[in-house]
Amino acid sequence: MNSDTRLLNVVDVEATCWEGKVPVGMVSEIIEIGLTVVDLDAGERIAEHRILVRPARSTVSEFCTELTGLTQDEVDTGMAFSDACRLLASEHRSGTKPWASWGDYDRKQFERQCAVTNAEYPFGQWHTNAKWNSRPREMPASAAIPRTGTSSMVRSPSMVAPKMISCSRRSSGLIRARSAVTRLPLIPSCRRARVDTLLIHAR
Repeated sequence: MNSDTRLLNVVDVEATCWEGKVPVGMVSEIIEIGLTVVDLDAGERIAEHRILVRPARSTVSEFCTELTGLTQDEVDTGMAFSDACRLLASEHRSGTKPWASWGDYDRKQFERQCAVTNAEYPFGQWHTNAKWNSRPREMPASAAIPRTGTSSMVRSPSMVAPKMISCSRRSSGLIRARSAVTRLPLIPSCRRARVDTLLIHAR
């Protein structure tokens, strides 16, 4: 493996949400990106990153704060979505590294928001559905699908198994990205891996 393909970005996002109908004039937007980097050769987590994103067309509801731990004041310190995409590409080489998420929600949310805002999609062609690959199916555990073409997955672990995932009021997306890593069938040693944490607050 080259230096990029031996590293896997595992991503989980939080987005603005509401208990009932979406308020008029608002849309769901990414407000936090949790990213865990896995060394596939060593089977270890080697870094963690948290990126706060400032919503442009929505606000953080009380329901959203209760679910994610994120507040409007906190996300107001974040960077614009387009800048977050550029950061993923430039500092985390998201365009050349393979990436995974727990289900299809995160990939689809990036695709939708990039299309609407004209932000450049930050990830490469191949995406692995960690949720699908953790199930005993005929598909091999290493299977991945191209971003272009048919979809692959469902939702983040916060919605799939809320009782199994602890929630931090400071880094819920990061915690779920970390949790997704522990469920990757090819990397069991990640449960005991050393973690080097980098906290990103863009103003």
